[in-house]
Amino acid sequence: MKEMPANQLDPRVKAVWRINDALWITVIGLFAGFCLAPIMMIPSVGTWPLAVFAIVMVAVYIVWLVVLPPIRYARWRYEVSEDYLDIAKGIIWRKRYTIPFIRVQNTDTRQGPILRMFKLASVTVSTAAKEHEIPGLEFETAEQLRDRAAELARLAREDV
Repeated sequence: MKEMPANQLDPRVKAVWRINDALWITVIGLFAGFCLAPIMMIPSVGTWPLAVFAIVMVAVYIVWLVVLPPIRYARWRYEVSEDYLDIAKGIIWRKRYTIPFIRVQNTDTRQGPILRMFKLASVTVSTAAKEHEIPGLEFETAEQLRDRAAELARLAREDV
């Protein structure tokens, strides 16, 4: 089997993932709590649904904000060769993408408010079939990777 790609993401991406996940968990938790409110109005139910909900929310926060980011970071790898972009990711369902530059149609960098706060960016490489993203690279590294991938894609099309 082929070795894992050599390059890792910027370590600050773990904080970005934690903030993003905390926001989503909070929004979903508020919605779930709002849906739980009518059940709490029934006098015979008591407070046990609220206790169970609180325990579940604490467990979800611990798993998504403490346990998963370091594992996710360790599993996220990428590498650029002359002919293809190699991406490996995933914790339970591991995915490995080899994207030949001959198939690349577009390269782009993206930077939302949280990534910008940490001076990070994501690089996207688009083919006719799918868009592949390398999240959480230092901004200068992301721009260099985007430009290199675009140049290698141009050279691959010229060779045909």
